[in-house]
Amino acid sequence: MTGKRWLAAIAGVATCCALLAGCGTASGTAAQTITLYNGQHEQTADALVAAFEKATGIVVNIRSDDEDTLADEIVTEGSHSPADVFYTENSPPLESLQAKGLLAKVDSSTLSRTPDKYNSPGGDWVGVSARVSVLIYNPSLISASKLPTHVSQLADAKYKGKLALAPQETDFQPIVTAYDRAYGKSATLGWLKAVDANASGHIYSDNETIADEVNRGAVAFGIVNQYYWYRLRAEIGASNVHSDITHFAAGDPGYVVDVSGAAILKSSTHQAAAQKFLAFLVSKQGQSIIADPAKSISFEYPIASGVTTQAPETPFDQLQPYPMTIGDLGTGATAIALMRQAGLL
Repeated sequence: MTGKRWLAAIAGVATCCALLAGCGTASGTAAQTITLYNGQHEQTADALVAAFEKATGIVVNIRSDDEDTLADEIVTEGSHSPADVFYTENSPPLESLQAKGLLAKVDSSTLSRTPDKYNSPGGDWVGVSARVSVLIYNPSLISASKLPTHVSQLADAKYKGKLALAPQETDFQPIVTAYDRAYGKSATLGWLKAVDANASGHIYSDNETIADEVNRGAVAFGIVNQYYWYRLRAEIGASNVHSDITHFAAGDPGYVVDVSGAAILKSSTHQAAAQKFLAFLVSKQGQSIIADPAKSISFEYPIASGVTTQAPETPFDQLQPYPMTIGDLGTGATAIALMRQAGLL
């Protein structure tokens, strides 16, 4: 995902831990090293890696970029990819690599820590955390009562010039997939074209920009995942937040839970160490880092090992999203094709 701005001090901590891990192995030999292709927010990955290195002595080299960019590179690199682990914000890039036969099976003990419905249907990646789509809005520009309650209403002409969108974000693909599943391709294409027209002038490259623009009053509302608003508040302070968030109606196709996951490349020559990293991500320690915004600045929902978020947001078990499985989300290829046809990509 683009626009990862909260980088700061944790990266330095990760580097220090890596150096210490390399110097402190029991045998006095060089530490094991794995390479992580990271499509998650960098500060979240850095916090997890720092703790993993300290706990295991295994050094993790991190390469961060947009998850779709990294997935394309893995395909291009094939059996020569330097990546051992791929960590993403959303499941479609993982499902795409799985369909191409590029992922190794995850240890069953690791998979068992996350509910089955949030894991790879084929056991090729493990669900790590989740987030939910919301509307972010500026009450000075639009009242809560005037907001759409159904995602289909984003096509209404009354919202022209009021809607912000980041169609290049992989977070938007699951909403398009859900809409297609609910209403079919023809209706989805017409909806996307109307949404494109309504968002004209407020189509941005990333969700962070949507959150900023809505908060400062440049546009009335937009679609983001919930954690962007919480991150914004943590960054600028509650007194400087002039926006709020709300969900679509229960069960609406715009009310979607996305899953972040991690996989091991079949081509990895460090399978055992990579398996340890995935196990750490869904361990109580790893999930507790995700659950604590002070450690990871994540504000995502931990979904493994029975850990719950410490952030003051709607509890995960109280969410009422559109009923869609990881298998239904698939690779995201249909959503991408429809957005291209509609002119959004």
